[in-house]
Parts: sequence; structure tokens; C-alpha cells
Amino acid sequence: MKVLKVPARTIAVFVLPCLLLYICLVFIPIIVSLYTGTMDWNGLTDTKTFIGLDNFKNMFFHDAYFWPSVRRSMLYAVASMLEIPLCLLMAILLNRYIKKGNTLVSIYFTPVILSVVIIGQLWKTIYDPLSVGGMLNGVLVSLGLDSWTHNWLTEPKIAMYSLYLVSLWQYFGYHLLIQFTGIQNLPSEIYEAAKIDGADGFKADRYITLPLIVPIFKISVILAFIGSLQAFDLVMVMTAGGPAHATDVISTHMYNSSFLSMKYGYGSAIAVFLVVVCLVFTLCINYLFSRIERKVS
Repeated sequence: MKVLKVPARTIAVFVLPCLLLYICLVFIPIIVSLYTGTMDWNGLTDTKTFIGLDNFKNMFFHDAYFWPSVRRSMLYAVASMLEIPLCLLMAILLNRYIKKGNTLVSIYFTPVILSVVIIGQLWKTIYDPLSVGGMLNGVLVSLGLDSWTHNWLTEPKIAMYSLYLVSLWQYFGYHLLIQFTGIQNLPSEIYEAAKIDGADGFKADRYITLPLIVPIFKISVILAFIGSLQAFDLVMVMTAGGPAHATDVISTHMYNSSFLSMKYGYGSAIAVFLVVVCLVFTLCINYLFSRIERKVS
């Protein structure tokens, strides 16, 4: 096989435009947010006052809604990963027992391609009180479970869990597709050799599929965890952080501070915190899975 040798300078010429675009769209906004986070600014006027780290101090020590929003974002991120092992198990079963598994995976993937606004309005209708025709409460009443009915999006103790459920439903097909594609791309020769040696079925999955699928599993974990930390659109459509800030997450708190309270500098400080948290957890997850990959390899 002939290997085409390309000079490093040629590679750099082709990579440079994408690299510059990435820097402009990712790194420069982060730097600008860090700069704005040191300002007392409403985001509209030209009057900016440098206040150093006061926004960060207020965020950590004086904002009554900040740490609860961080806790909810963390719970959101952890809850989003609960479905990934189930997706992996389902992907294994589909690959083994269903001849046209791609069709089923495509059906499960449908919620991912829907607009978040559509999904939010759909589930708001499902969660509506029984008095206005809420489907979930109607089903519970028909089953004789009247005591289980709730105002799912207006009761502070359960509103956030209602959002978790919607998010799990929306992205189930997304992670199923990732796991299913990863399993299909595993070399079939390994399974054939294992079958000759007596390793078949779930035994082959335990000793072959699971170790080989670790890099794909890591991708799902990172996407689920970091994506949930940045959750914004679904929360805004369904509850807008209410009732009484009971469903506020980091992103919605940042939005409310920046554009409703007109504290753009303070909102930028929250944005910088979110970027740092996402970066730290990405590094931690990569480190954890690198150790796992070394053990199973």
C-alpha cells in the first residue's frame, strides 16, 4: 500500500482556516466573557466600571440562587448518564437479535431531530393538570392512582425531576445510535474466533464487546454530562427556571442575570464559571476512562 507523504507546511495550510474559525468562535468569546466578568456593566450602555473579581465574589458568596442552580445542573448531568448503560444493553440486543436494527434505531432517534420548542410544548401538554386535560394525570386517574397526580411543572419539589424525565426521553435515541454504531463497527472476526473457543452470547459481550466499546462509551458519557451542564433551551421552554427558581440551572441563571436583571458583567462571570466546570469535568472523565482503557486492554 502506498502512503502519500504530505509536507507539514501543506497540512498546516489546510488546517489553518478551520483553526482560525475555531479560535474566533470558541476561544475569543471565552476571553471576552472573562474580561466582561470583571466589569460592572448592563450590556447596553458604553459605561463600564472595572470591579475586578467582585462579580465572582458575589457569585460564590452572596448569590442565594447560584449554588442551588449548580446543584441542579450537577444532578441533571448525573441523571443524563443513567440511560447510557441501558442504551448499551439495548444496542447489544438489537445488534444480536434484530436483522434490521437500523430501522428501530432511526425511530428511537426521532426525538433528537425535533425542535426543543416542539418537545417542550408537547411535554407541557402531557404534564398539564387534569383540569385542562393533562394526559399523564388522566392516565393515573384512569388507573385509580388519583393520589399520584401532581401539577408536575408547578410544584417546586418535583418540577426538576419532570425535566430530567423529558431530557432522558429526548436523548435516549441519540446515545443508542452512538452505542449501536460502535458495536456494529467491531471486527466480526474476533467474535468468530471467540465462538470457536466457546465464548458466545453474553459471555462474548462481557469479554469482547464491553472492553472494545469503552472509547465509544466514553464519548456518550462526555456528551451527556457536558451537554446537561449546559442545559438551557428545554428548561426555558418548559419552566423558564420557575416556579420560584426551583428549576433554575446554571445557564438559565446566567440568562436571567444578563438579560432580565441587566447585569451583563455578572452574567459573564457565571458563563466563565460554566466553561471552567465543563473543562474540568471533561478532563476528569478523559482521565478516568484512560485508566479504564489501560486496565481492559
